[in-house]
Amino acid sequence: MTLAPHEHLPDHDRMPRTAPAVRAPRQPRARPSWWFAAPALLLFAFVVLVPSARGVYYAFTDWDGLDPDFSFVGLDNFTAMVGDADAQQAVWHTLLIAVSITVLQNGLGLLLALGVNSAIKSRNVLRVFLFAPAVLTPIVTAYLWRNLLGPQGAVNSLLGTVGLDGLRQDWLGNPGLALWALVAVIVWQYAGYSMVIFLAGLQSVPKEIHEAAAIDGAGPVRRFWSVTRPLLAPAFTINLMLSIIGGLKLFDQVYALTGGGPGHATETISTLIYKDAFTLGEFGYSIALAVVLTIIVAVVSTGQYVALFRNERAAS
Repeated sequence: MTLAPHEHLPDHDRMPRTAPAVRAPRQPRARPSWWFAAPALLLFAFVVLVPSARGVYYAFTDWDGLDPDFSFVGLDNFTAMVGDADAQQAVWHTLLIAVSITVLQNGLGLLLALGVNSAIKSRNVLRVFLFAPAVLTPIVTAYLWRNLLGPQGAVNSLLGTVGLDGLRQDWLGNPGLALWALVAVIVWQYAGYSMVIFLAGLQSVPKEIHEAAAIDGAGPVRRFWSVTRPLLAPAFTINLMLSIIGGLKLFDQVYALTGGGPGHATETISTLIYKDAFTLGEFGYSIALAVVLTIIVAVVSTGQYVALFRNERAAS
């Protein structure tokens, strides 16, 4: 076939034909093998899971911790708690301390975070100073405050120096004051820890949002409630979870400060577990108390997490 002089090939016929691109075969994605985690999982099972499972079994026995011969008593240890006034009082004190610490520690931590997040010149020094108690070990803090709050301690001496002798108390020996003195010591130590978490949340809030709200006429309180508070929802979740779980499991400070006394005024489930096991030799009953404490921590923390997570999603 010949073309006339005036005829031209279409443009697509003039372009050189290229071979279609050949796609390289897809390489299968490498999946992590569970065998890498096997040593750690075996160690965790040996150190944590197996002793915990055996402990739950001993909760249904009358084991005294030494005698290899013991009997299976079923639910007797758990039913005995219903009539045990000390156990009921310990549960009440544990819940009261946990709630009080959660409210006071996070309220004070939030106020401190708002203060050191301002433009004051000494804010960096104040951050270090306020966070310093959180790095002390609980035992050191407890012994320090036991001396400060004693009848001849620095607190009473200071009150006497400023002419407030009527306020001098045996802070840890008075059944009506010991529990609240204990709460005050724990809040003093960990308020700075909550402050740091709130401060991280405050510094992540864009300044432009506050400036826009100020231009619209919102005052400081209104800006905090409508702008800052919703954006601090993740910080609230972390702080409240840590506070409530730590308060429910509290042992070190209580035992070092008051030993659960005076009487049973500051007795918690943790201190009662220790006394029943290592003082009275009732290991089966003490382990049953530990199981109850575990259930309380799981139920309270799970319920709190669900509520806070819903609030966090609603605020986002």
